[in-house]
Amino acid sequence: MAEPQHVPVLADRVTALLAPALGGPGAVLVDATLGRAGHARALLEACPSLLLIGVDADLAAIEAARELLAPYADRVTLVHARYDEIPAIVAGIPGPMQIMGLLFDLGVSSPQLDDPARGFAYAQDAPLDMRMDLTQDRTAADIVNGYPAAELARVLRDYGEERFARRIADAVVRERSRTPITSTLRLSAIVKDAIPAATRRTGGNPAKRTFQALRIEVNDELGTLRRALPAALDVLAVGGRVVVLAYHSLEDRIVKRELVRLSADQTPPRLPVPAGASTAQFRLLTRGAEHPDSEEVAGNPRAASARLRAAERIREAA
Repeated sequence: MAEPQHVPVLADRVTALLAPALGGPGAVLVDATLGRAGHARALLEACPSLLLIGVDADLAAIEAARELLAPYADRVTLVHARYDEIPAIVAGIPGPMQIMGLLFDLGVSSPQLDDPARGFAYAQDAPLDMRMDLTQDRTAADIVNGYPAAELARVLRDYGEERFARRIADAVVRERSRTPITSTLRLSAIVKDAIPAATRRTGGNPAKRTFQALRIEVNDELGTLRRALPAALDVLAVGGRVVVLAYHSLEDRIVKRELVRLSADQTPPRLPVPAGASTAQFRLLTRGAEHPDSEEVAGNPRAASARLRAAERIREAA
């Protein structure tokens, strides 16, 4: 029997925000990033009539969730897919469906980080992989050994916000010309040596930003989020709610921009009555991004960077 391997971030707050929309008969929640189903289990427990569609790009997560959600099996549909496929997933499930909840818990999951073989962690030696979906072809090793220096520097700068991106990229190109870089510890050492010694004394492991950037590039995380969020929000019924947990500013910026756009009244100021196509489709349920409190972070340090945003659909799209 699979056991829960991590504590879901802000579980009580996520439940409190979503549950008011999920109490009606036939209400459906799409958990776009199912992981080990921590949030899903809490919501299935809190909402006895809830139906769940659980989506994950990681087959290992789907199989673990199948066991973890066995007590609710008659209310659960699990799908191995990327979350930018949500409209097609919903359309492919027979029968009428009212999507009343959407949950996105972005980024890499704790089980993925904790499994050295997946290559996400810079502190353990493993093959340079970093694929969330092991059925896809491109790995971090392909990027590290194949991208030209300028393109590699762009990835590190744009996705890792790495100020020494060009120095690291040049060092990687120099080292790979001797022997291909295939392990996490070797890459971590190359990054450390490329960064000025004075800057290594603060800010944690100097490879952190490089590994984040490579992971985002391998999995097209920001592109997927840009495609997925508006498409998924489009299937949400009036009265339905969305909650998004982001873990770095690049993700959170995309989420904020989309939710603010959909919750703003775009009616030109001179019109006496709001134009239907321009009035807000959503209302924000959070003021800015919410963060875990110090007690939660003490018990679950990986929650420290979490940013939660939520909104409710108040009108159909014109």
